[in-house]
Amino acid sequence: MVLKKYRTSILLGLTFTILLSTFWSMPQLAFIIFISLLLQLLLLPLVDRLAAKIPRALAAGLVLLLFISLTLLLLALVSKSFIPTFSRFVTDFPQITEQIQNIPLLQDSDFLQGEIDNIWAEMKTASMAALKSSLTLLISLFSKVIDLVIIIFVTFYLLKDGEEIKRYLAGLFPKRDNRRVLNLFNLILSSLRIYVCSQLVICCITAVVVFLYFTIRDLPYASVFAVVSGICEFIPVLGPTVASAFGTLLTATVNPLMALQTAGFYLILTQINHNFVYPTLIGKSLHLHPIAIILGIILGGELLDAAGMFLAVPFIVICKLVIEDIYQDRILTKKKELDSRWLAKKEERI
Repeated sequence: MVLKKYRTSILLGLTFTILLSTFWSMPQLAFIIFISLLLQLLLLPLVDRLAAKIPRALAAGLVLLLFISLTLLLLALVSKSFIPTFSRFVTDFPQITEQIQNIPLLQDSDFLQGEIDNIWAEMKTASMAALKSSLTLLISLFSKVIDLVIIIFVTFYLLKDGEEIKRYLAGLFPKRDNRRVLNLFNLILSSLRIYVCSQLVICCITAVVVFLYFTIRDLPYASVFAVVSGICEFIPVLGPTVASAFGTLLTATVNPLMALQTAGFYLILTQINHNFVYPTLIGKSLHLHPIAIILGIILGGELLDAAGMFLAVPFIVICKLVIEDIYQDRILTKKKELDSRWLAKKEERI
């Protein structure tokens, strides 16, 4: 009888545990579903507006086509500057490595010198392995193209039939809790939408600011550092730290004083992002402590490498909301039991 009272909570816990575990057992399938869901959350407001004037299927198709076109245009514009700069960076990489190893501070420290040598050795080994596996890379690229097509189709149907799918899934739970489950789904999707949109804005702002700084200061590889900094913002806390260290270390090959100025620039940029921009865009809706984010990113990296680090925060958000819903339902159930007992005792006295 006790389990029956919390049947929906138990089902919710088991359902989300199974769904989240698929990212470890079936990462490719889970990645397709998750990326499709993120795209649906990103494009849904525009589809809802168009659907008020034209059929929803047509609105979903037009918005998805517009998104693909804008993405390809943006990639073309970025590639025009990024690809030549990146090629030059790859060509100059051995020389950059030698310059870094000749930095006075690193030369005076055997420990730092050894660590730098290990990092560069690992990078060279990885580069050689990538060159030797060119055939595997082509097959993998073909597979990713197929995954991309599948993601586009899944996103289209989520945009078109998302509400019906959501109601159907809520209907699989006990009828008396359909509204509760539906509200939980809406809360999860709303939180994920806030997170994804905010991360995209922060990544774009960071990439533009870094590009302008390196261009104005006449530092080399501006577009490379901009892309690295923008991508690293997708991994909260740890990502910006890695990008800052990468930019500062390579700038030290130009001028040690410039490296100090670049470190100061990254420090100011990170503080502005995480103390003003990030809270303004996300607000207090997620309520995630930095320690929880760091530990989640480390665990995600251990389980799924880079993909796990990227998906760590959305995972934490989903788990947090489900646990809070189960806890609140438990408190509400106990309160109802106490109220019913109080009423029963009152009736006995009467």
